[in-house]
Amino acid sequence: MNRPTVARVDLQAIRSNFHALSTFLRGRSRIIAVVKANAYGHGAAQVALALEEAGAAMLACADIEEGVALREAGVKAPILVFGAMSVSDLNGLFTHKLTPTISTPGAARALQAAAARHGVGLRCHLKIDTGMNRLGFRHDNLDRTLPEVAAAPNLRVDAVYTHFATADVPDHPAFPAQGERFAAALAKLPEVGITATVRHAANSAAMLRDERVWFDFVRPGLLLYGIVPPPLASTLRLRPALSLHSRIVAVKGIRAGEASGYGLKGVFDNPARIAIVPAGYADGLDLRIAGRGVMLVRGRRARVVGSVCMDMSMIDVTGTDVAPGDEVIIVGEQEGDSIGVREIAATIGTIPYELLCRVGSRIERVYS
Repeated sequence: MNRPTVARVDLQAIRSNFHALSTFLRGRSRIIAVVKANAYGHGAAQVALALEEAGAAMLACADIEEGVALREAGVKAPILVFGAMSVSDLNGLFTHKLTPTISTPGAARALQAAAARHGVGLRCHLKIDTGMNRLGFRHDNLDRTLPEVAAAPNLRVDAVYTHFATADVPDHPAFPAQGERFAAALAKLPEVGITATVRHAANSAAMLRDERVWFDFVRPGLLLYGIVPPPLASTLRLRPALSLHSRIVAVKGIRAGEASGYGLKGVFDNPARIAIVPAGYADGLDLRIAGRGVMLVRGRRARVVGSVCMDMSMIDVTGTDVAPGDEVIIVGEQEGDSIGVREIAATIGTIPYELLCRVGSRIERVYS
Protein backbone atom coordinates (compact mmCIF):
# COMPACT_ATOMS: atom_id res chain seq x y z
CA MET A 1 0.00 0.00 0.00
CA ASN A 2 1.40 3.38 -1.02
CA ARG A 3 1.85 6.17 1.52
CA PRO A 4 -0.75 8.92 1.09
CA THR A 5 1.85 11.68 0.68
CA VAL A 6 3.46 11.79 -2.78
CA ALA A 7 5.37 14.27 -4.91
CA ARG A 8 4.23 14.57 -8.50
CA VAL A 9 6.94 15.67 -10.90
CA ASP A 10 5.93 16.94 -14.34
CA LEU A 11 8.86 16.14 -16.62
CA GLN A 12 7.13 17.86 -19.51
CA ALA A 13 7.08 21.05 -17.46
CA ILE A 14 10.85 20.72 -17.00
CA ARG A 15 11.34 20.22 -20.74
CA SER A 16 9.06 23.20 -21.42
CA ASN A 17 11.00 25.37 -18.97
CA PHE A 18 14.26 24.34 -20.65
CA HIS A 19 12.91 25.39 -24.04
CA ALA A 20 11.63 28.68 -22.60
CA LEU A 21 15.09 29.44 -21.28
CA SER A 22 16.68 28.47 -24.59
CA THR A 23 14.38 30.87 -26.40
CA PHE A 24 15.17 33.59 -23.85
CA LEU A 25 18.89 33.16 -24.54
CA ARG A 26 18.33 33.77 -28.27
CA GLY A 27 21.12 31.39 -29.26
CA ARG A 28 23.77 33.46 -27.50
CA SER A 29 24.52 30.91 -24.81
CA ARG A 30 24.00 27.20 -24.21
CA ILE A 31 22.63 25.61 -21.07
CA ILE A 32 24.45 23.66 -18.38
CA ALA A 33 21.47 22.20 -16.52
CA VAL A 34 22.04 21.97 -12.77
CA VAL A 35 20.69 18.74 -11.26
CA LYS A 36 22.60 18.65 -7.99
CA ALA A 37 20.90 17.75 -4.69
CA ASN A 38 18.68 15.16 -6.37
CA ALA A 39 17.69 17.74 -8.99
CA TYR A 40 16.52 20.11 -6.26
CA GLY A 41 14.40 17.36 -4.78
CA HIS A 42 12.72 16.41 -8.06
CA GLY A 43 14.71 13.21 -8.69
CA ALA A 44 18.08 13.50 -10.39
CA ALA A 45 17.98 10.47 -12.68
CA GLN A 46 14.60 11.15 -14.25
CA VAL A 47 15.12 14.90 -14.49
CA ALA A 48 18.61 14.57 -15.97
CA LEU A 49 17.38 12.21 -18.68
CA ALA A 50 14.56 14.62 -19.51
CA LEU A 51 16.95 17.56 -19.74
CA GLU A 52 19.39 15.56 -21.84
CA GLU A 53 16.53 14.75 -24.20
CA ALA A 54 15.54 18.43 -24.27
CA GLY A 55 19.02 19.38 -25.46
CA ALA A 56 21.11 20.41 -22.45
CA ALA A 57 24.71 20.91 -23.51
CA MET A 58 25.94 19.62 -20.15
CA LEU A 59 24.56 18.62 -16.77
CA ALA A 60 26.07 19.72 -13.47
CA CYS A 61 26.13 18.07 -10.06
CA ALA A 62 27.71 18.68 -6.67
CA ASP A 63 30.12 15.76 -6.31
CA ILE A 64 31.50 12.66 -7.95
CA GLU A 65 28.95 10.38 -6.31
CA GLU A 66 26.09 12.36 -7.85
CA GLY A 67 27.79 12.18 -11.23
CA VAL A 68 28.29 8.43 -11.00
CA ALA A 69 24.59 7.98 -10.15
CA LEU A 70 23.64 9.96 -13.26
CA ARG A 71 25.84 7.78 -15.45
CA GLU A 72 24.40 4.63 -13.92
CA ALA A 73 20.93 5.99 -14.74
CA GLY A 74 21.90 6.16 -18.40
CA VAL A 75 22.90 9.81 -18.83
CA LYS A 76 25.35 10.20 -21.70
CA ALA A 77 25.70 13.99 -21.87
CA PRO A 78 28.82 15.64 -20.41
CA ILE A 79 28.59 16.01 -16.62
CA LEU A 80 30.36 18.80 -14.75
CA VAL A 81 31.20 18.23 -11.08
CA PHE A 82 31.18 21.49 -9.11
CA GLY A 83 32.63 20.30 -5.81
CA ALA A 84 36.12 20.25 -4.34
CA MET A 85 38.39 17.40 -5.43
CA SER A 86 41.30 17.51 -3.01
CA VAL A 87 39.78 15.05 -0.50
CA SER A 88 37.69 12.89 -2.85
CA ASP A 89 38.11 9.42 -4.29
CA LEU A 90 38.76 10.47 -7.86
CA ASN A 91 38.41 7.12 -9.62
CA GLY A 92 34.80 7.82 -10.53
CA LEU A 93 35.91 10.71 -12.72
CA PHE A 94 37.72 8.28 -14.99
CA THR A 95 35.46 5.24 -14.84
CA HIS A 96 32.35 7.32 -15.51
CA LYS A 97 33.81 10.08 -17.71
CA LEU A 98 33.00 13.08 -15.54
CA THR A 99 34.39 16.60 -15.92
CA PRO A 100 35.87 17.91 -12.67
CA THR A 101 36.29 21.48 -11.48
CA ILE A 102 39.77 22.65 -10.53
CA SER A 103 39.00 25.03 -7.69
CA THR A 104 42.07 24.93 -5.41
CA PRO A 105 45.80 24.25 -5.80
CA GLY A 106 45.32 21.05 -3.80
CA ALA A 107 42.59 19.89 -6.17
CA ALA A 108 44.85 20.59 -9.15
CA ARG A 109 47.62 18.46 -7.67
CA ALA A 110 45.25 15.63 -6.79
CA LEU A 111 43.69 15.65 -10.25
CA GLN A 112 47.07 15.75 -11.98
CA ALA A 113 48.33 12.80 -9.93
CA ALA A 114 45.17 10.79 -10.60
CA ALA A 115 45.23 11.54 -14.33
CA ALA A 116 48.89 10.53 -14.51
CA ARG A 117 48.12 7.21 -12.76
CA HIS A 118 45.39 6.53 -15.30
CA GLY A 119 47.62 7.63 -18.15
CA VAL A 120 45.10 10.09 -19.61
CA GLY A 121 44.60 13.76 -20.23
CA LEU A 122 41.79 14.96 -17.98
CA ARG A 123 39.46 17.64 -19.29
CA CYS A 124 38.51 20.11 -16.54
CA HIS A 125 36.82 23.41 -15.84
CA LEU A 126 38.70 26.03 -13.83
CA LYS A 127 36.88 28.06 -11.18
CA ILE A 128 37.88 31.63 -10.32
CA ASP A 129 36.82 33.14 -6.99
CA THR A 130 35.77 36.69 -7.79
CA GLY A 131 34.46 37.54 -4.35
CA MET A 132 32.17 34.82 -3.04
CA ASN A 133 35.10 33.51 -0.97
CA ARG A 134 34.12 29.89 -1.25
CA LEU A 135 35.78 27.58 -3.78
CA GLY A 136 37.95 28.94 -6.58
CA PHE A 137 41.34 30.50 -7.25
CA ARG A 138 41.42 34.06 -5.96
CA HIS A 139 41.07 36.52 -8.80
CA ASP A 140 43.86 38.70 -7.38
CA ASN A 141 46.41 35.92 -6.89
CA LEU A 142 46.43 34.16 -10.26
CA ASP A 143 50.09 34.95 -10.98
CA ARG A 144 51.07 32.71 -8.07
CA THR A 145 48.48 29.94 -8.24
CA LEU A 146 47.74 29.19 -11.88
CA PRO A 147 51.17 28.56 -13.47
CA GLU A 148 51.26 25.20 -11.66
CA VAL A 149 47.87 24.33 -13.15
CA ALA A 150 48.95 25.41 -16.62
CA ALA A 151 52.11 23.29 -16.34
CA ALA A 152 50.29 20.12 -15.22
CA PRO A 153 50.92 17.72 -18.13
CA ASN A 154 47.73 15.69 -17.71
CA LEU A 155 45.22 18.48 -17.12
CA ARG A 156 43.29 20.11 -19.96
CA VAL A 157 41.39 23.26 -19.00
CA ASP A 158 38.40 23.44 -21.33
CA ALA A 159 36.47 26.23 -19.62
CA VAL A 160 36.74 28.88 -16.93
CA TYR A 161 33.92 29.97 -14.66
CA THR A 162 32.93 31.93 -11.58
CA HIS A 163 29.88 32.16 -9.33
CA PHE A 164 27.98 35.26 -8.20
CA ALA A 165 27.27 35.71 -4.51
CA THR A 166 24.53 38.37 -4.82
CA ALA A 167 22.84 37.87 -8.18
CA ASP A 168 19.49 37.64 -6.42
CA VAL A 169 20.05 40.81 -4.36
CA PRO A 170 18.97 43.78 -6.50
CA ASP A 171 21.42 46.68 -6.65
CA HIS A 172 24.05 44.93 -4.52
CA PRO A 173 27.43 46.40 -5.54
CA ALA A 174 29.17 43.02 -5.34
CA PHE A 175 27.41 41.77 -8.47
CA PRO A 176 28.96 44.22 -10.97
CA ALA A 177 32.23 44.08 -9.04
CA GLN A 178 32.43 40.32 -9.50
CA GLY A 179 31.71 40.73 -13.19
CA GLU A 180 34.57 43.18 -13.54
CA ARG A 181 36.92 40.89 -11.62
CA PHE A 182 35.99 37.95 -13.81
CA ALA A 183 36.68 39.98 -16.96
CA ALA A 184 40.08 40.97 -15.56
CA ALA A 185 40.85 37.37 -14.65
CA LEU A 186 39.94 36.16 -18.13
CA ALA A 187 42.30 38.73 -19.63
CA LYS A 188 45.02 37.53 -17.28
CA LEU A 189 44.76 33.83 -18.04
CA PRO A 190 46.92 33.74 -21.20
CA GLU A 191 49.75 35.38 -19.25
CA VAL A 192 49.80 32.48 -16.80
CA GLY A 193 49.48 29.79 -19.45
CA ILE A 194 45.72 29.07 -19.49
CA THR A 195 44.30 29.26 -23.01
CA ALA A 196 40.70 28.15 -22.51
CA THR A 197 38.22 30.42 -24.25
CA VAL A 198 34.93 28.95 -23.00
CA ARG A 199 33.41 30.90 -20.09
CA HIS A 200 30.38 30.64 -17.83
CA ALA A 201 29.15 32.54 -14.79
CA ALA A 202 25.36 32.95 -14.68
CA ASN A 203 23.09 30.98 -12.38
CA SER A 204 19.31 31.43 -12.61
CA ALA A 205 19.28 34.84 -10.94
CA ALA A 206 22.20 36.18 -12.95
CA MET A 207 20.55 34.97 -16.17
CA LEU A 208 17.54 37.14 -15.44
CA ARG A 209 19.51 40.07 -14.14
CA ASP A 210 22.16 40.81 -16.77
CA GLU A 211 22.65 39.26 -20.21
CA ARG A 212 26.22 40.56 -20.25
CA VAL A 213 27.18 37.65 -17.98
CA TRP A 214 25.62 34.93 -20.13
CA PHE A 215 28.96 34.19 -21.86
CA ASP A 216 29.19 30.78 -23.61
CA PHE A 217 27.14 28.80 -21.11
CA VAL A 218 24.62 29.60 -18.38
CA ARG A 219 23.92 27.38 -15.37
CA PRO A 220 20.21 27.55 -14.46
CA GLY A 221 18.88 25.49 -11.61
CA LEU A 222 15.73 26.88 -10.01
CA LEU A 223 14.39 28.26 -13.29
CA LEU A 224 14.43 24.80 -14.84
CA TYR A 225 12.07 23.67 -12.12
CA GLY A 226 9.67 26.50 -12.85
CA ILE A 227 10.50 28.89 -10.02
CA VAL A 228 11.92 32.41 -10.32
CA PRO A 229 14.54 33.13 -7.63
CA PRO A 230 13.03 35.61 -5.17
CA PRO A 231 12.79 38.54 -5.04
CA LEU A 232 13.31 38.72 -8.80
CA ALA A 233 10.43 38.75 -11.26
CA SER A 234 10.26 37.50 -14.83
CA THR A 235 7.88 37.33 -17.78
CA LEU A 236 9.22 33.91 -18.75
CA ARG A 237 6.46 31.34 -19.16
CA LEU A 238 7.59 28.74 -16.65
CA ARG A 239 5.64 25.93 -15.00
CA PRO A 240 6.45 24.61 -11.53
CA ALA A 241 7.39 20.98 -12.00
CA LEU A 242 6.77 19.62 -8.50
CA SER A 243 3.58 19.40 -6.52
CA LEU A 244 3.15 17.77 -3.12
CA HIS A 245 -0.06 15.88 -2.38
CA SER A 246 -1.48 14.05 0.60
CA ARG A 247 -4.84 12.90 1.99
CA ILE A 248 -6.67 13.51 5.23
CA VAL A 249 -6.47 10.45 7.48
CA ALA A 250 -8.60 11.70 10.40
CA VAL A 251 -10.86 14.58 11.44
CA LYS A 252 -11.62 15.47 15.05
CA GLY A 253 -13.13 18.18 17.19
CA ILE A 254 -11.22 20.49 19.51
CA ARG A 255 -12.83 22.21 22.47
CA ALA A 256 -12.20 25.82 23.41
CA GLY A 257 -8.99 26.09 25.42
CA GLU A 258 -7.41 23.02 23.82
CA ALA A 259 -4.53 22.73 21.37
CA SER A 260 -2.96 19.98 19.24
CA GLY A 261 0.50 18.49 18.77
CA TYR A 262 3.76 18.67 20.69
CA GLY A 263 3.96 21.63 23.03
CA LEU A 264 0.22 22.25 22.69
CA LYS A 265 0.88 25.46 20.80
CA GLY A 266 -1.83 27.69 19.39
CA VAL A 267 -4.64 27.20 21.87
CA PHE A 268 -8.08 27.55 20.26
CA ASP A 269 -10.33 30.24 21.73
CA ASN A 270 -13.44 28.56 20.33
CA PRO A 271 -14.46 25.03 19.42
CA ALA A 272 -12.73 23.93 16.24
CA ARG A 273 -12.37 21.07 13.83
CA ILE A 274 -8.97 19.84 12.70
CA ALA A 275 -7.81 17.35 10.08
CA ILE A 276 -4.71 15.18 10.32
CA VAL A 277 -2.40 15.10 7.29
CA PRO A 278 0.22 12.29 7.15
CA ALA A 279 3.18 14.52 6.26
CA GLY A 280 5.67 15.94 8.72
CA TYR A 281 9.22 17.11 9.15
CA ALA A 282 10.55 13.65 8.22
CA ASP A 283 8.99 14.33 4.82
CA GLY A 284 10.65 17.74 4.56
CA LEU A 285 7.92 20.00 5.92
CA ASP A 286 9.40 22.90 7.81
CA LEU A 287 8.51 23.28 11.48
CA ARG A 288 7.90 26.97 10.92
CA ILE A 289 4.78 26.46 8.80
CA ALA A 290 2.82 25.67 11.98
CA GLY A 291 0.69 28.73 12.72
CA ARG A 292 1.85 30.43 9.51
CA GLY A 293 1.43 28.18 6.52
CA VAL A 294 -1.64 26.75 4.81
CA MET A 295 -2.66 23.72 2.78
CA LEU A 296 -5.45 23.36 0.25
CA VAL A 297 -8.38 21.03 0.81
CA ARG A 298 -11.60 21.14 -1.23
CA GLY A 299 -10.29 24.30 -2.86
CA ARG A 300 -10.00 26.23 0.42
CA ARG A 301 -6.97 27.29 2.38
CA ALA A 302 -6.66 25.56 5.74
CA ARG A 303 -4.17 26.94 8.26
CA VAL A 304 -1.52 24.61 9.67
CA VAL A 305 -2.05 24.52 13.44
CA GLY A 306 -0.35 23.09 16.50
CA SER A 307 3.07 21.77 15.58
CA VAL A 308 4.54 19.94 12.60
CA CYS A 309 5.32 16.46 13.90
CA MET A 310 7.72 13.90 12.47
CA ASP A 311 5.07 12.09 10.44
CA MET A 312 1.99 14.31 10.44
CA SER A 313 0.60 17.81 10.56
CA MET A 314 -2.74 19.29 11.56
CA ILE A 315 -4.85 21.79 9.65
CA ASP A 316 -7.83 23.84 10.80
CA VAL A 317 -10.92 22.79 8.83
CA THR A 318 -13.50 24.47 11.06
CA GLY A 319 -16.71 25.21 9.18
CA THR A 320 -16.08 22.72 6.39
CA ASP A 321 -17.30 19.20 5.80
CA VAL A 322 -13.96 17.63 4.85
CA ALA A 323 -13.56 13.93 5.55
CA PRO A 324 -10.87 11.25 5.65
CA GLY A 325 -9.67 10.52 2.13
CA ASP A 326 -10.00 14.09 0.88
CA GLU A 327 -6.96 15.23 -1.11
CA VAL A 328 -4.72 17.85 0.48
CA ILE A 329 -2.38 20.02 -1.58
CA ILE A 330 0.76 21.03 0.30
CA VAL A 331 2.42 22.49 -2.82
CA GLY A 332 0.48 22.89 -6.04
CA GLU A 333 -2.96 23.79 -7.39
CA GLN A 334 -6.51 22.83 -6.45
CA GLU A 335 -9.80 24.27 -7.70
CA GLY A 336 -8.37 27.54 -8.93
CA ASP A 337 -6.07 28.30 -6.00
CA SER A 338 -2.39 27.46 -5.68
CA ILE A 339 0.38 27.36 -3.11
CA GLY A 340 3.92 27.65 -4.47
CA VAL A 341 7.26 27.17 -2.77
CA ARG A 342 8.01 30.87 -3.19
CA GLU A 343 4.93 31.69 -1.13
CA ILE A 344 5.80 29.13 1.54
CA ALA A 345 9.39 30.31 1.70
CA ALA A 346 8.35 33.94 2.10
CA THR A 347 5.90 32.97 4.84
CA ILE A 348 8.53 31.30 7.00
CA GLY A 349 11.59 33.37 6.09
CA THR A 350 13.62 30.94 4.01
CA ILE A 351 14.34 30.29 0.31
CA PRO A 352 12.62 28.00 -2.22
CA TYR A 353 15.83 26.03 -2.75
CA GLU A 354 15.77 24.78 0.84
CA LEU A 355 12.16 23.68 0.70
CA LEU A 356 12.60 21.76 -2.54
CA CYS A 357 15.80 20.03 -1.47
CA ARG A 358 14.21 18.94 1.79
CA VAL A 359 11.39 16.93 0.22
CA GLY A 360 12.03 13.65 1.99
CA SER A 361 13.39 10.47 0.46
CA ARG A 362 10.47 8.41 1.77
CA ILE A 363 8.07 10.45 -0.33
CA GLU A 364 7.43 8.65 -3.58
CA ARG A 365 8.07 10.70 -6.73
CA VAL A 366 5.45 10.06 -9.39
CA TYR A 367 6.57 11.16 -12.86
CA SER A 368 4.45 12.26 -15.77
